[in-house]
Formats: sequence, C-alpha cells, structure tokens
Amino acid sequence: MKELTPGICGKIELIVDENVSAMRAASGEMDVFGTPFVIALMEQTADKSVRPYLEDGCATVGTMVNIRHTAATPMGMKAHAESELIEVDGRRLVFRVAVFDEVGQVADGLHERFIIYKEKFMQKTLARGRDQ
Repeated sequence: MKELTPGICGKIELIVDENVSAMRAASGEMDVFGTPFVIALMEQTADKSVRPYLEDGCATVGTMVNIRHTAATPMGMKAHAESELIEVDGRRLVFRVAVFDEVGQVADGLHERFIIYKEKFMQKTLARGRDQ
C-alpha cells in the first residue's frame, strides 16, 4: 500500500450536456454546466485520486466543499476537473480543486474528505435511522 502524502493529483474529463446542466440540477434556468455537477466532478476527481492508496475496506466521503464557480460552460464543450491533495491530517484529507473548460478555469476551491471504514460507516449510518 502506498502512503497518502500531499501532491497526489487527479483529473477527470467530461462533455457538458443536458445531464449536467443547471436545469437538470434544478439549480437554475440556463443550459450551462450546473454548479452542483461542477462540485460533483470535483469530489469525484479527489476521491478517485486517492483510492489506490486506501486500505481494503476503506473509502473516502466528502465533508466540506468551498468553491467559487466563476464562469459558465456551454453545452457541448469539454470540461475537466483537477485535484491536488494538499494536506493529510490522520484520516482528514484536504484537496485544492479546480474545473476548466476549453476556454479556461471556471471554478476553484478547497474540498475536504475523510477516510472511512465502509462497513463501520454503514452500520453507524443505518443505526442513525433506527434511533429516531
């Protein structure tokens, strides 16, 4: 197993279409790359970048997103997210994240994830539902 250290990077590309539009997310009325999907792409990129470094039975979950979405990306344009692990504090991971389209940067910020043990996490989650 490789060690989780700052500097681990990830990148995921997509074509912006109606499946990731603001209208689809119900976050706006325009046919542009929707902010909820921009955030999801950032999270997915960060998560996938560290998966090879995790112990069996572990995963990461998002716990904080602090981003700016500064430009609109039209339908049909390629976009990609980049992540860089900048801090490791025990099970807490902090990433610098950004999204770019064919013209330039459209979003940037910080994203925090925690390493969890999948079975324990689900037991705790299901118990939370029973405690009501």
